[in-house]
Amino acid sequence: MHPMLNIAVRAARNAGSLIMRSLQHVEHLEITTKGRNDYVSDVDHLAEQEIIKVIKKAYPDHAIMAEESGNTGDNDTVWVIDPLDGTTNFLHGFPHYCVSIAVRVKGRVEHAVIYDPLRDELFTASRGDGAKLNDRRLRVTKRRELTDSLLATGFPFKYPQHHDSYMASFNALFPLVADIRRAGSAALDLAYVAAGRLDGYWEIGLQNWDLAAGLLLVEEAGGLVTDFAGGDQLFDKGNVVAAGFGVHKLMLDKLQPHLKEPLK
Repeated sequence: MHPMLNIAVRAARNAGSLIMRSLQHVEHLEITTKGRNDYVSDVDHLAEQEIIKVIKKAYPDHAIMAEESGNTGDNDTVWVIDPLDGTTNFLHGFPHYCVSIAVRVKGRVEHAVIYDPLRDELFTASRGDGAKLNDRRLRVTKRRELTDSLLATGFPFKYPQHHDSYMASFNALFPLVADIRRAGSAALDLAYVAAGRLDGYWEIGLQNWDLAAGLLLVEEAGGLVTDFAGGDQLFDKGNVVAAGFGVHKLMLDKLQPHLKEPLK
């Protein structure tokens, strides 16, 4: 295991332990509203501080891009951190959330960890070395048709201007597939595509920390991750389609006719 991946694993596990301990007193947490249906809790802040502490002990000069504390440092190596992806789920006792950490070097994601502390599932990847779940090699599904495909998505609740486009794209896909899930953690959705639990996933308006780790997991598991134009501007646009190659093309074909100009 690469030394930076090893540090990311240690940081994710420490944050996961903190999150699990906090389950006993969720009702006493201080919760702040960042926006409509967008919450942050004490646990988000504490988990992020723990992750940064572990990283800085090993790599004091590296830069940080974190959901709660923002960007710090100036270095070609940037640690992209979501300390608790699925905060709303966590606060409601819905068992689907994770810690997400990626290492980006000169703009390219090189290492990734997504850790689900409830299930003790550790998804890891290093560029060129494949993706793993608890040391088991991962591969995306080989499905070539939308029929029988299980997809996942996320509602663009922060972007009401895109509701019509989103619902049109949902309605275009839904009759053609086995079913669609909306579980509330973009990072875990991407990890599940890498693990073959989902055949594909799409969402509008994600942030770098939502995407970075999951992108590498899917790519290293043999899948494809693009923006809605089929390009590589994910971090700039925040719009993502992830799947195996066959299903990815079919998803794009169905999604693109319903997207207004800002999403293309």
